[in-house]
Amino acid sequence: MKSSALLLLLIQTLILYISASPVEQAQQIVLFGPTAPLPQQIVFSGPTAPLPPVYDNGEEPPVKDTVGWVDPRLNGGRFIDFTTRKLGEPLNIIISSESDPFVLEDSGFRLYARSIGYFQECFGLHYGKIHEADLGDGLGRKDEHILFRQHYFPIIGTCWESVRGGHHFRAWRQNGTLANTGAWFIGASKEKDSSKNHQIDDDGYNLGRDFFVEHAVAGSHWQGMWWRAEVEWRTGLMPAGNKSINHGIPVDGRVAILTVHRL
Repeated sequence: MKSSALLLLLIQTLILYISASPVEQAQQIVLFGPTAPLPQQIVFSGPTAPLPPVYDNGEEPPVKDTVGWVDPRLNGGRFIDFTTRKLGEPLNIIISSESDPFVLEDSGFRLYARSIGYFQECFGLHYGKIHEADLGDGLGRKDEHILFRQHYFPIIGTCWESVRGGHHFRAWRQNGTLANTGAWFIGASKEKDSSKNHQIDDDGYNLGRDFFVEHAVAGSHWQGMWWRAEVEWRTGLMPAGNKSINHGIPVDGRVAILTVHRL
């Protein structure tokens, strides 16, 4: 009897030992221990940063600390107006705010434009599309402020330009809260006659700019007031070529900065 009881006790002890064996404990560690790291982590971030602008064909980054005008590109503008949603005509002349204050006024600028050979449209009637421009002054795209045509002779001279073709310009004033300089930004060009539907002439953007600048630098007068302009030629403000240019007509990329002095 004693031997039977001793054998039963030994069997019970062995069963308890097996139930608490290290093998099972090790299995428990594997099954219930810390989860293994994922093979790949997925990282979520905020909105993708915009790509930096690309400058090509001679265009350079925006210019800071200019005197008498502010580079529109500093505040999202550009040196090409908006004729269509994407295409436009070059803003190829600036009349600096260092100019005669009379010329910087609306009425004064119109008289100055007459002194260098331009006048309002035939009988004051506008034909064609209104252009917009963003001068980076905080006002976004705004309609052209002035459209003047070459004034061939004193009476209905701009009517002849509408038929024969010639030079004309559009002007906007930089006067928003982000860049309240008062400078005039001008898009000048030369167009073909009415039989060609007033399309821009070959090299018409460069020719229109040069015509305006030549007359301004030569000096002019109107009703006893005399002016002469200094010119500074700038490159790098817009690309050369026909990228984003209406009609696909290439430009040389130069902008004339005029300072108009009263004599």
